[in-house]
Amino acid sequence: MQNYQVAVIVGSLRRASFNQQLAGAAMRLAPSWISFKAIEIGDLPLYNQDDDDRPCAAVRRLRADVKASQGLLFVTPEYNRSIPGVLKNAIDHGSRPYGESVWAGKPAALLGVSVGAAGTALAQQHLRNVLACLDVPTMGVPEVFLQHTAGLFDADGGFGAGSLAFMQSWVEHYLAWLKKHAD
Repeated sequence: MQNYQVAVIVGSLRRASFNQQLAGAAMRLAPSWISFKAIEIGDLPLYNQDDDDRPCAAVRRLRADVKASQGLLFVTPEYNRSIPGVLKNAIDHGSRPYGESVWAGKPAALLGVSVGAAGTALAQQHLRNVLACLDVPTMGVPEVFLQHTAGLFDADGGFGAGSLAFMQSWVEHYLAWLKKHAD
């Protein structure tokens, strides 16, 4: 079986981020033929087209890590009914200079958790719009809009009993999506 590397981009920089925890718990459910590479985005400068010809080390690292992956996993909180600026900034860096996007053609999936009842539904819709114009095929269903409640995660950082089966099913759908689109 082919091994796949998935770039994991979490749109939250907070140390105790629910979305960082969600990414970690989801990665634990995958089989050994998947490897994950957490992509650091907190050290990226604000995107400025003037820097396209001389990107800093953090931008070169982001671009290389995404290029080396066969798939993408975006895990995003919802800030003001949209995606966080730090996530949009990372996407902009990877999509430039024009015609040299590292995102194009890489199959992606979206996850998110929030304290709100709607989870991250609007942030994910905005992210889908951004990814569509970058030629990123994005898994449509099943969607995951989690509300952070007691028991979502267990004491070890995995999924709690009430969410484990649902998330295992989601991971299996994503892996099938990845295999179909990454080959």
